[in-house]
Amino acid sequence: MDKILILDFGSQYTQLIARKIRELNVYCEIHPFYAAPAFDTSIRGVILSGSPYSVRAEDAPTAGLDFIEWRVPVLGVCYGAQLMAQSFGGEVAKAEIREYGRANLTMIKPNPLLKGLTMNSQVWMSHADTILKLPERAIKIASTENVEFAAFQFAQKPAWGIQFHPEVAHTLEGKMLLQNFVVDICDMEQSWTPAHFVETAVAEIKEKVGDGKVVMGLSGGVDSSVAATIIDKAIGDKLYCIFVDNGLLRKNEFDEVLESYKELGLNVIGVDAKQKFYDALAGLTDPEAKRKAIGRVFIEVFDEEAHKIKDVSWLGQGTIYPDIIESVSVKGPSQTIKSHHNVGGLPEKMRMKVLEPINSLFKDEVRRVGAELKIPTNILGRHPFPGPGLAIRILGDITPEKVRTLQEVDAIFINGLKKDGLYDSVWQAGAILLPVQSVGVMGDERTYENAICLRAVQSTDGMTADWVHLPYEFLAKTSNQIINAVKGVNRVVYDISSKPPATIEWE
Repeated sequence: MDKILILDFGSQYTQLIARKIRELNVYCEIHPFYAAPAFDTSIRGVILSGSPYSVRAEDAPTAGLDFIEWRVPVLGVCYGAQLMAQSFGGEVAKAEIREYGRANLTMIKPNPLLKGLTMNSQVWMSHADTILKLPERAIKIASTENVEFAAFQFAQKPAWGIQFHPEVAHTLEGKMLLQNFVVDICDMEQSWTPAHFVETAVAEIKEKVGDGKVVMGLSGGVDSSVAATIIDKAIGDKLYCIFVDNGLLRKNEFDEVLESYKELGLNVIGVDAKQKFYDALAGLTDPEAKRKAIGRVFIEVFDEEAHKIKDVSWLGQGTIYPDIIESVSVKGPSQTIKSHHNVGGLPEKMRMKVLEPINSLFKDEVRRVGAELKIPTNILGRHPFPGPGLAIRILGDITPEKVRTLQEVDAIFINGLKKDGLYDSVWQAGAILLPVQSVGVMGDERTYENAICLRAVQSTDGMTADWVHLPYEFLAKTSNQIINAVKGVNRVVYDISSKPPATIEWE
């Protein structure tokens, strides 16, 4: 498939570049700068991302730009632009004033990259270095009040550099600039649509799997549901789905989701394994230990059920593109923030080939593909839910009683969001049972009971998130309902932390 290649130098905005290009119905891929794929005719253009590093540093990430031999257009963004300038004889120095925030283009020369951009167009700067001198045969095509070389072009190469970020919302005409580059300059067709994706994915699965069988674990979430529906569309009843009740789902979720899958026509088996998970979690308090225990037991349960199906050679998974991107660090092996919910040990243990039909999609693209597949809104519109379930929303050790308490609290919160028309405006919501008891007064008596934290965030794909400003009236009503209805809870608080620096989940 023809694509735009994005080389990642570690910028927090790299995924935004990909998302903006995907919104133009143009396919693109992100690769670490040190692991660029071999050049072939499917690569129609290259974008060099920004970076938190300085090109002047001894350990600055660099990429040999000769690998493309200038056969396709190249766009350097911020660090990428400075790297291009320095690599070809220009001069990059520390800016006298760190250039961060809004700026306006005070000079724009007619150029294919800047076609349609208006004078004084707002752009977003985020860099401590600046280009003082352009390489020979490079020409200035845009400036701001403080940045002389806000954009430039190499006269004899199909290459451009910009010192601002077109991918962020604060660059008001950034999407137009990216469209100029990928559609006009790189001559990419805008054919990356949900319908095209489904058609291509189904054809690829038919060819890859043939008469083989696929087994897949379902979670009730959007990703696994969309992946399973695509596989089902390709091979029908040769797909065997397993939905495990780990005892850490939301209230009544196992029965409700199992029924929804049957309505979708999926060949699904429900497995009650609650006690096995509770036994494995007994006494564990460390978040990573809990995640690993859940992963281990899931593998055991899933493996046991899968072996009841004869001649299965493929394992289906709902891996999405951010999972792939985040598994590779720009500066080498990354620090583990938390184990991923897609259980990596399954393919090795079961000796199966992995089938990941949606591993090129961002979360919002998964939902659009799901809509194309006519997946019901009660599944497609569900908030993301962590793979380890309520285990990482119960801080401390796990007991069936704590799970029941949190299930009741969570049900009041989520049902309240739906009843008040707030659910669809929230990306993810849930409750956290804190390892804290607080003094209260109920019925003129002193209590010493549990504190609950409510969490609701707005996001696009979970990479960044901001807390939702839920109405005070709703929070007051919900707090009152929880304290009155759920035994053992006498205090409710609301989390107003954003990601970063916090994460969406507490563990």
